[in-house]
Amino acid sequence: MPFLVNELAPQYLLHDRSKVYQQLKLYGVPVPTYAVVRREYPNQELSYFLEEDDFIEIHGKRFCKPFVEKPIDGDDHNIMIYYPSSAGGGMKELFRKVGNRSSEFYPYVRKVRRDGSYIYEEFMPTGGTDVKVYTVGPVYAHAEARKSPVVDGVVTRNSDGKEVRYPVLLTPSEKQIARSICQAFRQAVCGFDLLRCDMGEATSYVCDVNGWSFVKSSYKYYDDAACILRKIFLDEKAPHIPSTIPTNLPWKISEPAQASDTARCRERVTVGLSRPSEELRCVIAVIRHGDRTPKQKVKLKVTEEKLLKLMLKYNGGKAHAEAKLKSALQLQDLLDATRILVPRARSGRESDSDIEVEHAEKLRQVRAVLEEGGHFSGIYRKVQLKPSNWVRVPKDNREGEEYPVEALMVLKYGGVLTHAGRKQAEELGRYFRNNMYPSEGPGLLRLHSTYRHDLKIYSSDEGRVQMSAAAFAKGLLDLEGELTPILVSLVSKDSSMLDGLQDGTIDINEAKAQLHDIITSSEVAHYNEPMEFPWMVDGARVPKNAAQLLTDLAELTKEITAQVKMLSDDEDEKAAIGSDSPNPPYDIAKALGKAEIDTDRLLAGLPCGSESFLLMFARWKKLERDLYNERKKRFDTTQIPDIYDSCKYDLLHNSHLNLTGLSDLFEVSQLLADSVIPNEYGINPKQKLKIGSKIARRLLGKILIDLHNTRREVAAAAAESDIYNDIMTVSSAKRKERSYYEEVKHECVERSISNKKGIDLDDSHEETKYCLDPKYANVVEPERRVRTRLYFTSESHIHSLMNVLRYCNLDESLNGEESLVCRSSLDLLFKTRELDYMSYIVLRMFENTEVPLEDPKRFRIEMTFSRGADISSLEVIHFKCLGGGKESLLPDDHTMPIMEPERLQEVGSYITLDKFDKMARPFAMPAEDFPPAAPQPLPVRFCKDIELRGKLQHKSDMMSGVLKRKTKRLQE
Repeated sequence: MPFLVNELAPQYLLHDRSKVYQQLKLYGVPVPTYAVVRREYPNQELSYFLEEDDFIEIHGKRFCKPFVEKPIDGDDHNIMIYYPSSAGGGMKELFRKVGNRSSEFYPYVRKVRRDGSYIYEEFMPTGGTDVKVYTVGPVYAHAEARKSPVVDGVVTRNSDGKEVRYPVLLTPSEKQIARSICQAFRQAVCGFDLLRCDMGEATSYVCDVNGWSFVKSSYKYYDDAACILRKIFLDEKAPHIPSTIPTNLPWKISEPAQASDTARCRERVTVGLSRPSEELRCVIAVIRHGDRTPKQKVKLKVTEEKLLKLMLKYNGGKAHAEAKLKSALQLQDLLDATRILVPRARSGRESDSDIEVEHAEKLRQVRAVLEEGGHFSGIYRKVQLKPSNWVRVPKDNREGEEYPVEALMVLKYGGVLTHAGRKQAEELGRYFRNNMYPSEGPGLLRLHSTYRHDLKIYSSDEGRVQMSAAAFAKGLLDLEGELTPILVSLVSKDSSMLDGLQDGTIDINEAKAQLHDIITSSEVAHYNEPMEFPWMVDGARVPKNAAQLLTDLAELTKEITAQVKMLSDDEDEKAAIGSDSPNPPYDIAKALGKAEIDTDRLLAGLPCGSESFLLMFARWKKLERDLYNERKKRFDTTQIPDIYDSCKYDLLHNSHLNLTGLSDLFEVSQLLADSVIPNEYGINPKQKLKIGSKIARRLLGKILIDLHNTRREVAAAAAESDIYNDIMTVSSAKRKERSYYEEVKHECVERSISNKKGIDLDDSHEETKYCLDPKYANVVEPERRVRTRLYFTSESHIHSLMNVLRYCNLDESLNGEESLVCRSSLDLLFKTRELDYMSYIVLRMFENTEVPLEDPKRFRIEMTFSRGADISSLEVIHFKCLGGGKESLLPDDHTMPIMEPERLQEVGSYITLDKFDKMARPFAMPAEDFPPAAPQPLPVRFCKDIELRGKLQHKSDMMSGVLKRKTKRLQE
């Protein structure tokens, strides 16, 4: 049949992916940005092709990782995705399904293939799903969503062994794409792959076209195809016979039985929800990253020619310019230079000055840091070389040019997510899946895979935060495999919202200065005595004997440093014995940041992870020097949190080293840190509110946007449902007269409604609303949606957001209002020692479907928090640290459990969305972007909603008029 197969159809194009893309572009179909590399024979060198660590260039067009590599041969389905070193590096191979696998991740493959011809294209983030579309002619397309093989490669199958897919509705633009593809390839029955992504603007891209492709198992698809074919047959062979086809075909399989009321009620049940008429609509969580190694910094002045030339190599040869070394290639160059400059062992010469010895020690430290982990996958080290002194070099009898002879080298490292941090994040993700959402069998997994769960995950720019987000997503969605593909596919970076303290730096420094005076002063407020509001006192929780504790802290730190120095000297002597052996080779196969604990290192008496004794000593020596300045005889109280972090890390991960006095140091540092850390964000509630609003104002603004968008979606869906019901009632007679083919050919009103793009108040966070096909989804209440926004950040944002929530009522504009946090929870927060790793704040919004939409009690907010993996929950006296012989409660895998969430409201209390908005709005940014606090007619900027409602009402009026006229004629 000419309709199905055309002898002139350019099907040969489908065997060459480059020609497929050319044909698609010719017909205006959006495709990813791409470039073609053709080789006549394997490993052919091409002048127009350049490959670096994190990008390739083809004819001058740069493709940064992640990017996709596809064979030009359309029958070769081995497709590769290459990931950037900042996300861990590696490559994922996609292939035709083999058993329950459709992809594999190879962490050590970083170079692209050179054995043939390939297409390279930008990676399109799709939120973990992709869409398969099947056409039957230019006016019909059936679409199904599935879990993308990019995420973890596990194929989800149903009881029949078929891959689990869900029918979804196509947007009008996607239907036009289907039509264009049929025309472009003159192939009426075909399939293509659709990538729905948000790259600044929500767009769907076609990444593959398959000729003569059918849906594997869908009675809807075959029923629709049968109707279309029958229409074609009748039009071709019997044009005189009206081709009116009944909507319900006699052979049509029955629609899936609707779930019972019991099942519906069971689906609505949510942990912690006591109101049966309520449904969960939105979950917002702000989560701190997991357990990490201590953050470190090394500063040294360098005059060595090799290092100065390296600086000029990477700063463009500019004498006064700074060079930043981050890539694996740059760091490898620095490591090669440092290995040559570092003495193989300490000389021990009396002539060596203290400065020379210190310089050599720092160079050893730089080398050890660069060698740590074995390779540079997952860049967690960066180096700055800043020229600081110059000389003029005469040239051709002229004055000459300046040349740097000294530079300041700054190496930043550490702060890496540990194996324990990964495990904590993954376990917390599983907890959320099982406790934060409605129960419906697979629950959240099903919600996500069918677009009923509007899930977005945001992270700051820090590697430990991004990896925590990826590990959490792995547990939340029950994924498998490495974190790198999950990170790239599901986590979005937003440094402007979740990074940095610059907006509050001045106020924070002022608070730190005031706190220093309070700690070092002999006069400390007696807030430990019973009082009504102990958290209102300046410098709350500062111990009365803080000055003495500070002295004890310095002495205990010196003791630990001395012990670690002995271990470092032993390590250095062992290395000196084999000093004639060459330097260890660059081992790219050695994994960085293992997901499991390295028991071999522990049994060998080495520090946990990949830290050497030299680096461990450098860490403690720097803390000792920075805490107390011998020359100025002055304490620096800002170092207390760093000492506490370092002590906590060694107590948890290096207790097997048996450092004497470590448990005593932990007790002292914890007492001081419990007062310093929360007071650094303000020494009293009003100052905490001021600083908190400056740091978290953008995050809080986005949270308000999330809540308001959820309410708007619910209200719009309710309004559309009312109009839709009216339209369907008055148009039922008309629809019976239309053929099934016409039903498919023309845009249906209900599908236009369902595919309407959601409007986000914040243009930088546009979000697209995709929906199930409610008639064929075979799930309970397919129209129900839950919005989830997860924000992963650091300690500063957790403290800042919490301070705004509990002290917002102290603002003059809200004078007389009660706090969002109840009195008992204010007392609980005051007694909470710290918001530790994986601490979180959760806001859940519920809708009471039994009250009118305009009623303020239609939406309520529930607030909870967890203090995270709080090591202080274990009694210090039980720690087996150093020769005390006492029983140890430390977990064998070094992973502290995460504390259960606690309420920030009284049981039975009711915070409405309007109340929350009123209290939080003064501290959110930007306030002018938010809708009115109380439900009112939508403002002008939401004219699309009004326009849609107007069009629907107009159509309803027209149909009502048609029906009245028909009824009148029948009566006559």
